[in-house]
Amino acid sequence: MMRKLLLAAVYTGFALGANFDAAQAGPLEGLLNGEMKKLVLQAAPVDLPQVELLDMQDGPQSLEAFKGKWVVLNFWATWCAPCRHEMPSLDRLQAALPGIVVVPLAAGRNAPDQITKFFAEAEIKNLTVLRDPKMALARPLGVVGLPMTLIINPEGQEVARLIGDAEWDSPNAIAVMTALSQP
Repeated sequence: MMRKLLLAAVYTGFALGANFDAAQAGPLEGLLNGEMKKLVLQAAPVDLPQVELLDMQDGPQSLEAFKGKWVVLNFWATWCAPCRHEMPSLDRLQAALPGIVVVPLAAGRNAPDQITKFFAEAEIKNLTVLRDPKMALARPLGVVGLPMTLIINPEGQEVARLIGDAEWDSPNAIAVMTALSQP
């Protein structure tokens, strides 16, 4: 009897979870395919901690500057091979969808000269880098591996995250970002 109750609870949980995911997807219904299957939608928008970030000249910056826009915030590092592979697709995403803002955030120790060198080698032309050298944002958001990308709504809240790399300029990724950013 106890086993049947346990199985019923497990199956109910799976059924509710499946229904919850479908309801959560809303405008993304049918778009979370390919690499975008890794995109995990938040049940409700999540406020981000307000921390000071740095620009390439060590000037103070904040994500507040992007309020009012959809943001693709990519945590990366110069030493991370998947990050380096992914960066050109983020650059192309920014070019393809100028209404959103793609922000690569160098997490941890990343020398500005190494970032500049990599961007030149990879011919990255459309992205402005911010840095989080002390992991002030990465740590409270649970960034334990790179790359990790957050989708942030115009109110400055996380609505989705993708752990690992992706081809952000794929037709599927562009469709997802277009669907999210539509009023």
